Amino acid sequence: MAREGIVASSQPLAVGAGVSILKKGGNAIDAAIATALTLGVVEPVSTGIGGDAFVLYRWAADGRIYGVNGSGRCPRQLTLDELQRRGIQGIPRNGLASVTVPGAIDAFVEVQRRHGKLSFAEVLEPAIHYATEGFPVSEIIAKQWDGAVPLLSRFSSSAETYLHDGQAPRAGEVHRQPNLARTLRLLACEGRDAFYRGEIARQIVDFSQENGGFFELEDFASHTTAWVEPLRADYRGYTILELPPNGQGITALLALNILEGFELAAMTYGSAPYYHLLIEATKQAFADRNRYVADPAVAEVPIAGLLSKAYAEARRREIALNHAGDYAPGEPAAVGNTVYVSCVDRERNVVSLINSLFTAFGSGVVAGDTGICLQNRGSGFVADPQHPNALAPGKRPLHTIIPAMVLKGGQPWLCYGVMGGDVQAQGHVQVAINLIDFNMNVQEALEAPRFRILGGRLVALERAIPHEVRRELERMGHELLPYGKIPPGTPYGGGQAILIDHERGVLQGGSDYRKDGCAIGY
Repeated sequence: MAREGIVASSQPLAVGAGVSILKKGGNAIDAAIATALTLGVVEPVSTGIGGDAFVLYRWAADGRIYGVNGSGRCPRQLTLDELQRRGIQGIPRNGLASVTVPGAIDAFVEVQRRHGKLSFAEVLEPAIHYATEGFPVSEIIAKQWDGAVPLLSRFSSSAETYLHDGQAPRAGEVHRQPNLARTLRLLACEGRDAFYRGEIARQIVDFSQENGGFFELEDFASHTTAWVEPLRADYRGYTILELPPNGQGITALLALNILEGFELAAMTYGSAPYYHLLIEATKQAFADRNRYVADPAVAEVPIAGLLSKAYAEARRREIALNHAGDYAPGEPAAVGNTVYVSCVDRERNVVSLINSLFTAFGSGVVAGDTGICLQNRGSGFVADPQHPNALAPGKRPLHTIIPAMVLKGGQPWLCYGVMGGDVQAQGHVQVAINLIDFNMNVQEALEAPRFRILGGRLVALERAIPHEVRRELERMGHELLPYGKIPPGTPYGGGQAILIDHERGVLQGGSDYRKDGCAIGY
């Protein structure tokens, strides 16, 4: 707990960088961006300036809540027909055909230009320091890094950047990134235009074209960040805020709307009937996400219908209380790998920020000598040309990274996020219920056991969930993944949160044990 300010994120050195910015006179905007930029150095398996970023923040001076969509678009030369012409079946998971324009830098510059106190060069200083001088690799990151060795070994520039004699650095081993340090210094000197119109853009595009990629300079020059209106849903007197599509934040709101009709607080926490309701509502929400969520600039997303209480009631009636179901997407019109940063400062500016490469090391491709690992957000598209989320030039894919905020009495009460691909929306729901329905503190809410839906009736449960609960869920028809079969990485997500006690003037921060991170305040 603290009074002046708190930074919470997934790597201690990055959290320390954010706190140092606050103490230097920066505000929560400056600190959150400095933390994210530093994470791109010290947690490269998850994030970096070759990725995208989404920001949800409250500016204390005007009381407004701002939403920022910093996701990039598909290259203009990348089409489904071109993939087929090259003999590529489906949507590639990695490599240059999975890359979209990195949007993080433009988003950071836009937000800081509007509401930051320090210069962009100042918030880059910690990242430049760790890229130049090196950092000791922390334990969970080291394990994830080791799992990515086969991917990184496919590209010489990636192996040179991230591997030591063909191996991932071990926990405690110091890793340096001199090429990235040089790129960050160029950003500090020349700003955003270096990345989208200058030397960095030229280096990325040249590398892409020399290696069979799709980027052109115009893809970078035409990139813009979108300022968006956050979505809102009321849940038991609290207002839950998420960013709109192309992000998946609406998925968490859909599930919470459905669950609001059940008296969860009257149930035994962690019981099979309790998990059953959460699993079923989450399955319904994901069925709708997979059908409707896409880039709203090119596809109609029925947001109002999806978020209506009448639609939630219709979906709720589909849930059997004692048996697992199979859910098709609803008809709303008829009814009406990733890092997270949370930061609050003494003025009570509140920032919820997520920055990501998508899966571990994204595309696996470091763009030549830039030191920049490029994201694989293009793998979020689908290959069906009739689907709203079909791959198309200039289009933004469905995005999994979602920062969140909760209001109580109209004031920010919580900023939080749970990293981990599809588990993010699931984690948002479970953490919010832990806090609101069961009055847990922040750390308890983050550490409580989680489930993860995996498609159909297949569900993964953390080991901390008792065997008798597993057996009862199986009797209800849920198909439970055996322990040890869950995919590597952070399968149940890893989150951070800050709760704001306005009456006492106290901030309460928490950090998930599933990541290397921490919350530091002063």
